[in-house]
Amino acid sequence: MGKQKVVITGAPGTGKTSIVNGLERKGFHCFHEIIRDMTSKAKLDGESHAHISNPLVFVDDALQFNKDLLYGRTEHYKKALQTKEPISFFDRGIPDVLAYMDFFGQRYDREFIEPCQIHRYDLVFMVPPWAEIYVSDNERLESFEEAVHLHHALMNTYAQFGYTPIEVPKDAVQKRIDFILETINTI
Repeated sequence: MGKQKVVITGAPGTGKTSIVNGLERKGFHCFHEIIRDMTSKAKLDGESHAHISNPLVFVDDALQFNKDLLYGRTEHYKKALQTKEPISFFDRGIPDVLAYMDFFGQRYDREFIEPCQIHRYDLVFMVPPWAEIYVSDNERLESFEEAVHLHHALMNTYAQFGYTPIEVPKDAVQKRIDFILETINTI
């Protein structure tokens, strides 16, 4: 089958990063989310103290912020092709950029669409919103209700690019990891 590229995605606060960290501890090659660092830096440079769910309000050039995010995720994809590892996991995929832009009502053109069409993942796992584990923090700016809407935006965007995301059950991290690995082994 070649090198498998597997996305773990979902709305904020769903447990994606815990799953990816667990996969990495098991020895799998993982690419970590880059937006948290970008959001943290943007907040440091910004001056707002009010509750804001869109990190783009902290940057001077929202389009460039999204281009940087798109570029970073595309670079992760390209690096996965160069690794000797048979499988790479991604904490979010390239289409996530477009889903968030849709959610925040931002326009984009072919420059954003083409990377999603060219750089295809083998599997996409969607981690659903889960109120019982949701916690906001300095980089996770969305409310739980916004997270639910983002989940729908992610589902729609991945569907537009021909993916059928596999929903990860709400369960302990290890059981979620087991589900993902078992699913990969059966496909």
